Amino acid sequence: MQGKIIKGIAGFYYVYTEEGGPGRVYECRARGVFRKENRKPLVGDDVRIETLEEEGLTGNITELLPRRNELIRPAVANIDQALVIFSILKPEPNYNLLDRFLIMMEQQGLDSIICFNKQDMAAEEEMEQLKKIYEGSGSRVLFVSARKNQGMEELRLLLHGKTTAVAGPSGVGKSSIINCLHPEAGMETGSISRKIGRGRHTTRHSEIIALREGTYIMDTPGFTSLNLFQMEKWDLKRYYPEFREYESDCRFAGCSHISEPDCSVKDALARGRISPVRYQNYQALYRELQELRVK
Repeated sequence: MQGKIIKGIAGFYYVYTEEGGPGRVYECRARGVFRKENRKPLVGDDVRIETLEEEGLTGNITELLPRRNELIRPAVANIDQALVIFSILKPEPNYNLLDRFLIMMEQQGLDSIICFNKQDMAAEEEMEQLKKIYEGSGSRVLFVSARKNQGMEELRLLLHGKTTAVAGPSGVGKSSIINCLHPEAGMETGSISRKIGRGRHTTRHSEIIALREGTYIMDTPGFTSLNLFQMEKWDLKRYYPEFREYESDCRFAGCSHISEPDCSVKDALARGRISPVRYQNYQALYRELQELRVK
């Protein structure tokens, strides 16, 4: 039967499948042929398995199906997009941190949805300000309240039929949002914990949760490392889409939009066409990359 690897620990792979009835999780080993071919199954892989014991839900992975993509950090496969979660208040969003998340996702070829939680605690003006800051970022901006179950239907539509990586700092309500999307989200994890004799939070591994057939979310520790991936300072501007329509009018080809004269990006900033918050983050990250090169 066919399924998706939702977790891998110590040589065991836990495969979620809808075949043969309601979603079930099989504890599987990978056949030796994969080692001989130097191919390692990854969380997110679509696979074929043969069952060994139906009652105990055990089996072997017999085939790795073609991957759509493969991320390096974390090492996972077949991710379609990222859901970057921050709160509007308590804690207030750290814009520099949010920009780092967006850059990291784009570096790995993922489109991002920016999801601001706790909208029930925020005034309309605060949400409008956030929308204005990120309207040119190339990412969809969404407001939800996990506590009040607001905005969840729109979020479900954006996630439908895709595998989505969830990222964001602690305290913003990632777990609460996942629980709203799928109250039984701990079921697969719980069954895995019983199999391997560990508590749910004893070790942190990339893990996929099935929301419904063909729709998955991935909670992973791999997106908590926020050093920018290998990048030269002059490449940073590529990750600020709002600069693009003005760059061709800069006086100098290859303008960094930092200190050069006759810079159309800085002119657009002065005219209110580019968010000062986004530009200040760009300056800070540019200098960070500059200092790294000096070291």
